[in-house]
This record gives sequence, C-alpha cells and structure tokens, in this order.
Amino acid sequence: MAATRHQFTPPWAARPQEAHHATHRTTTARGKGRHGMTRRRAPSQDEPVRLPLPPHPALRRSALPSHQPKSSEDDSTAAAAIRTITSHPSYREADRDVEFLARNDTRAVRLQLDYLKAELLLTEHDIAHTIVVFGGTRVAEPRAARRQAAACAAEPTSDAASRRRLAIARRVVANSRYYDIARAFGGLVGAASSRAVGGRITIVTGGGPGIMEAANRGAHDAGCPSIGLNIALPHEQYPNPYVAPELCFSFHYFAIRKLHFLLRARALVVFPGGYGTLDELFEVLNLVQTRKITPLPVVLVGAAWWRRVFDPDFLVAEGMIDPEDRDLFWFAETAEETWRGILHWYETAGAPLLEPDADQGPHA
Repeated sequence: MAATRHQFTPPWAARPQEAHHATHRTTTARGKGRHGMTRRRAPSQDEPVRLPLPPHPALRRSALPSHQPKSSEDDSTAAAAIRTITSHPSYREADRDVEFLARNDTRAVRLQLDYLKAELLLTEHDIAHTIVVFGGTRVAEPRAARRQAAACAAEPTSDAASRRRLAIARRVVANSRYYDIARAFGGLVGAASSRAVGGRITIVTGGGPGIMEAANRGAHDAGCPSIGLNIALPHEQYPNPYVAPELCFSFHYFAIRKLHFLLRARALVVFPGGYGTLDELFEVLNLVQTRKITPLPVVLVGAAWWRRVFDPDFLVAEGMIDPEDRDLFWFAETAEETWRGILHWYETAGAPLLEPDADQGPHA
C-alpha cells in the first residue's frame, strides 16, 4: 500500500480558529513577571519544548519603525525632505536606473545584458544551428523593383541626375532576381529545420529588408520560425514582417550582434550587397583563415556580380593571401545549388548536417 504523503499547512495558512488555538498553545507556558509583564516560564525537564511558529514569508504582525515616514508632528520639514530623497536618481534601484546603466562606467554590464538576453531566449527555443544569410537591404522583390523603375521612367530624363536614377532603378530590377533566390533558399532550409543532426536548424538574418527579408520570408513560407538580429541605429528602423516575433532581437552593440551571428552558424550564404554585407563577409573569411573559428561553408551567390566586387585570384597573385585561402568560399547561382553545396561540404567533412533519411531538397 502506498504511503499517504502528509501535506504541511503553515500556521499562516490555517483557518482563523485553528490559528488562534495554535497561538494560544505557544502562550500557555507564560506567566506574569514582577512588573506585570508576561514572561515565558522555563519548561521543566519533563515538559516538551514549545517551538515558535514559523513566521509568515512576507507579512509581519507588527510594523517595523521604517515602515512609516517620520511624523510631521515631530519635524514639519520631514515629509518634503523624504520626497526629495526618494525622488533623487541615487535612490533608484540599480537595475531600474536607466541613466545609471547608460554611463560609460557600466558599459561592461550593458555588453553582458546585450549578449545574455538573446542567448537565453535562443536556448529556450531550442535553436541549435543556424544558416546565416547576408545581403543588401536595397535588393527589392521584383514587383516592387519594377514599380520603382516605372516611376523613374515616367519622370523627365533631361538632366544627368534623373538619367542616373533611372539607370540604377533598372539595375535594381535586374538584381531583384536575388530576392527570389534568397526566398527560395530560406524555404529549403525551413523545410529541413526539424531534421538537422543535434537540434533545429534555422535561418538567421539581420532582420531588415531586402535579402534579409527574402530569406526570412522563405522560411516563413515553409512554416518555420526564423531569427532576425536587428541593431539599434540613430535613425528609426523596422524589422521585416517575416521574422518570428519570439526570435527577433534588437542589439545595442554591433560586436554582440556579430557574435550571435556566428555562435550557432553552420554556413554563411552571402548575396550581393553593400558595405554591411562586405563587412560581414570579409570578417568571417578572416576568422576562418586565422582559425579563430572552426571553418564553415561560405557561399557567394552570383559569381558574375562578386567577381566585379573583388578578385581573390589577384590577391593570390599579389601574394596577399595564400592559394588555400581562395578555397575558403565558392560561388553558386541558385537556391538549390547553394543548399546542396552546403550539405555536400558537411558530408565530405564526415559530419552530415541532416539526418540520413532527411530530404535534401531538389536534385539537379
């Protein structure tokens, strides 16, 4: 027969009558002192020791002196002085004092919080692996790009500035194909999210528009939550609407944001972009080159575009990098080619990214 577990009821939770009797029992061993004061009678050796009741965890039967401010009857200036003291910034609790936390001296605390919030929430959501997607914020989806180009074409092109705007708008239309490729790639990763070895694999972007929006959107199309690592800038900005709300973070420090991009990264896929895209790409290549991080696949989508941006063969010929550094990345043209290349890289390394029976996407 299973033993019945006794449920302890603390005295403060007892019914009033029971609490009265319990309190009465603790006073039965009391007597009157010489001055009429109640005092506890020392128990005899044969009398059981009366233990005091456990106190209430939050409430007291009588207030402490500090529970009430100094009376104005004793000092007419007391109330105003107390208001001045309690409203002063120094009286705020440190974790609620925004001005204190914003000081230069507390930067280390802010760095820790910037890191820790995202780290704890990503862990709680079982995010084990990420595929990082970088690319330009100005790469519009085709429909929007064509609409903007049509608006530019409708304007007079008599001056050089208007002709330049039209030429750029037409290039944006041509580059809008990368939006579709990024969206398709996000869908492929999203479809394989739950079948990765060791935990979920998830798309992570900077959470902004353009290529980042496209990759998050593709994962969203596949029914898979994806991550957005946004950054606070002097001007107001918004995350794209396809990031999972519970996985969208706003960082204060670029350094902590960069750290989170790579902590769980299993591949870096880079589309055409501007300074921010190039910054992230070359930083990762340098970290892999110096083995500050474990090598991972780096895929540049759009070989023709990238060969105009930088020439790695020229760097090798000039002795600026070694031939092996040229092989730290490769080019791809489609979402399927990119995803297959990443999976093949891990299979070659002897550490498959997906479970053996997982669908690896369309085949050539």
